Formats: sequence, C-alpha cells, structure tokens
Amino acid sequence: MTDRQGPVLIDLEDEAAPSPAEAPPVPDPGPAPQGQAMATVAALTARRPSRLARWFWRLLAALVTTLVSLAAWSFATALIASNPILGWAVTALIAAFVAVCLGIVVKELAAFRRLARIDTLHRRADTALAGDDLTEARALTKDLQSLYAGREDTRWGREQLRDREAEILDASALIGHAEATLLAPLDAAARREVEAAARQVATVTALVPLALADVVAALTSNLRMIRRIAEIYGGRSGTLGSWRLTRAVMSHLVATGAVAVGDDMLEPILGSGILGKLSRRFGEGMVNGALTARVGVAAMEVCRPLPFTAVKRPSVRAIIRTSLAGLVMKDKS
Repeated sequence: MTDRQGPVLIDLEDEAAPSPAEAPPVPDPGPAPQGQAMATVAALTARRPSRLARWFWRLLAALVTTLVSLAAWSFATALIASNPILGWAVTALIAAFVAVCLGIVVKELAAFRRLARIDTLHRRADTALAGDDLTEARALTKDLQSLYAGREDTRWGREQLRDREAEILDASALIGHAEATLLAPLDAAARREVEAAARQVATVTALVPLALADVVAALTSNLRMIRRIAEIYGGRSGTLGSWRLTRAVMSHLVATGAVAVGDDMLEPILGSGILGKLSRRFGEGMVNGALTARVGVAAMEVCRPLPFTAVKRPSVRAIIRTSLAGLVMKDKS
C-alpha cells in the first residue's frame, strides 16, 4: 500500500536537471534615470528667443500699454464730465496704479545695477590677479567693504580685512585674504541654500506622481535658490533680474554639458549601484536633486563678487552627499 503521507519523488531518468545558469536574464526595466525634469528646466530657461521674437514682444507690449493708457484716459475724462466726484476718484486710483508701476520699474533697474556691480567686481578681481596689481587689489577690497557695509554677518570679516590689508603686499594674497574672511560666511549660507533646494527637488520628484509636477517644482526651486544666492552675495535681484541670472547659469551649464548626470556621479556618493535598486521615480528624484546642486554651485560662481582662488570651490559631490544621502539607505554589503 502506497504511503500518501510521504514526499512525492519524480524520476527524471537520464535527463539532466535544469541549471540556474540557463535561466533567462531578468528583463531590463529601462534606461537609467536621466533627470528629465531638470533637463526640461535647463532647455526652457537657457533658450534665447530670436531677434524677431524679441521685437514682436517689445512692440506688442508697447502697443498694449498705449491702448490701455488711452482707454483709461478716455474713461477718466468722460467720467469726470458726467460725475466729477467719481471721476476724480477713479483718476486718483489710476494715478496710484501708475505710481506703483513706476516703483516696480525703479526697483528692477536698481536690481540690474546691483547685479552689474557684482559682475564688475568679479571682472576687476580677475584683472588684478592676472596682472598681480596690488593697487587694484586694494581698491577692490575697499569696494568690497563698501558693498557689505552695515551687514552684521560680514562685520568680523570687514574688521579682519581692515586690520591686515596694509600688511599684505601681494595682490593674490590680499584678494585671498578677503575671500577667506569676508566671503566665508556668505559661502556657507549659499551652500545651505543649494543643499535645501536639491533636497526639495529630489523629494517632490520622488513623491509627487502628477504629470509636470516635477518640472514645476524644479523650476520654482531653482529660481528661488538662484535668487537667494544672489541676495546672500549682495546682488538682490528683482523678477527680471532673477530670470536673467537663471538664464545665464543654465546657458553656462548647457554649454559645458553639465546638465546630464547618472550612476557615474551618484554611485560613489550614495552607494554601489544605488540607482538600480531604487524605483524609477525615486531614481529620477536623486538625479534631479544632483543637477540642482550643480546649478547651485554654478550660481555661486556667477553671483560671487570674487572668483574662487584661495578658497576651494564647493564640491558638487559633497553637496549631494550632504543633501541627498539621508533620503536613501546606503548599500552595506
């Protein structure tokens, strides 16, 4: 009688058992994440409209402004003729609106002037370093102290610079001393802004599955980051100034091919083969965050009144390690 409680044995006779090596390979889920959101942001912001398009928008703005002004004037004069009290009240509202618009224009012009001042200081520093011009270096440090006068976060640096600038007789050493004392706290604050923006872009991309949400998050976070970095270094920018800075930074990144990043950059930081172990969405978040860090470092170089010489340029990998490594579990094997 057969024992039905025991194991069932199947005799394969002379046939060889299948080997695990003969199993078909696991299908590739797709290409590695490439940071599509940041690539889209870079393409949108770095794209420069044609001359014909620029003239189109200028003429359209002038035409619309003229038509709106004439319509408002006609409306106000007709209302004054029919109802003087109400007409003058509407005229006062129109005048107040025009005054606010003029204030916005003045603010934007002042923002462009501050940005131009920062850019001029940067170019003067390059010239003084190239020619080892001590006179120009001393004039440059005076202008730097004037730029940051009244800011409590630079008070110690300004005092150190005033105490030692007469003792330093070398242009590069003087500019390097200004970097190390005056700009050190500003560099630290700018780096924190970059880390926060990279973390935010990575988190939103990974957790929000809505279409175009990652592009919107990346665009707004990068605009805010670049604006904050400009404010930290003293080049407070308005709306148009922020957009101009963003386009300059993105154009530089596109020209140098720095808008692409993948396993070759993230693996040494987050762990071996980490992108292959993450979900597709989470991998995109890591790449978008890494690209945001690159944008932030480029923005520091653009907005900083002195080039990185004595002070080491912030490492993109170090920023990524600080801002993104806590979002994933590193490979312990």
